[in-house]
Amino acid sequence: MHKIYEYPKSREYFARAAAVIPSGIYGHQGPAEGCYIPVEAFPLFSERAEGTYFWDVDGNRFIDYMCAYGPNVLGYNDPDVDAAAAAQRKKGDCVTAPSTKMIEFAELLVDTVASADWAFFAKNGNDVTTLSIMAARAYTRRKKIVFFKGYYHGVSPWTQKIDYPGIIEEDVANNIYIPWNDVSAFEQAIAENPGQIAAVISQPYMHGNFKDNELPAEGFWKKIRKLCTDNGIVLVIDDVRAGFRLDLAGSDHYYGFEADLICFCKAIANGYNVSALCGKDFLKSTVSGMTYTGSYWLSAVPFAAGIACITKMRELDLPRLLLEKGLKLKEGLIAAGKKHGFDLHVSGEPALFYLRIADDDTLMLHQEWIAECVKRGVFFTNHHNHFLNYALSDGDIAETVSIADEAFAVVANRRG
Repeated sequence: MHKIYEYPKSREYFARAAAVIPSGIYGHQGPAEGCYIPVEAFPLFSERAEGTYFWDVDGNRFIDYMCAYGPNVLGYNDPDVDAAAAAQRKKGDCVTAPSTKMIEFAELLVDTVASADWAFFAKNGNDVTTLSIMAARAYTRRKKIVFFKGYYHGVSPWTQKIDYPGIIEEDVANNIYIPWNDVSAFEQAIAENPGQIAAVISQPYMHGNFKDNELPAEGFWKKIRKLCTDNGIVLVIDDVRAGFRLDLAGSDHYYGFEADLICFCKAIANGYNVSALCGKDFLKSTVSGMTYTGSYWLSAVPFAAGIACITKMRELDLPRLLLEKGLKLKEGLIAAGKKHGFDLHVSGEPALFYLRIADDDTLMLHQEWIAECVKRGVFFTNHHNHFLNYALSDGDIAETVSIADEAFAVVANRRG
């Protein structure tokens, strides 16, 4: 039997936070998001992190399958990345004239990412997805953008829906929404909006929330690529979440095509805050002419960290290792569920797997099982894809499967 965690200090800190911070913890890492249900099963604040683990303020240790929602790709406090960042910090970080580390980082990305002729740096995934859309509109002199339903591309108004707070009709007036994997719907959108579509933006596969993740159908991306080329539409891949976990050359390369613009963030520097938009040469002068920057976008420490991170991922052939770990974990979790009579679906790519118990469409059963895992030290969330990192060991996977097995048993006994 595994120890059942309690979180009294997390609750004390949350009360303090709620008094001075909207929602206490806002955004996707907060309890209001819907991924932490029931809320009492989850820790809310961390004390420290190392490798594949974090410890909460109550001293509970978790095997972390959210990886800070993606940035932890090598392991928290990776010594090589942290050493490179520390060495650069001694020289300078946010300086009036940028460090040449920016050039080295861009050169490395161009050498690594198959579709990249250049790289532009910012801080968040939202920064570069927004730049991609602005660049597509500036280049094509068109307004309309095609999205695949179930998408997530950030939090700027253009990425949201008309019924979201603060969003007005003008923000989304030029958005076109079509079903995932539906080439004919894209053809119809082009026919109905001749010469008006600037870009189509998409994740490399559909890794949305609250539903099984869905891979691209055979030939889907090659057909989309041809339609974009034939109709002067910029093809944007949002690789913020999946980037470098499937293929160091980019997820477009993994699926056999090339994007015009590709957005990276989470795994690019193992937690140091930097993002990148990479693109084809024909769009370089357009981006050069745009007014788009930020106070800390040229800081050198994250560039040094990014160089070390990508270099190490290349040396390790990291996508291959993550695939192996993901398949081993998937097999163990499915077997544990089957042992207790549960149909656990593990969808998406193994390095970014999504979990759903398919026995109950209300999702309440799934949430109940996730809660029992979390309270025993495996940090899953309910309705979001999960992430793997290099530091995750075979022993960690075995411990995860053991806890998952116990959690299944608890839920099965409770439900009689």
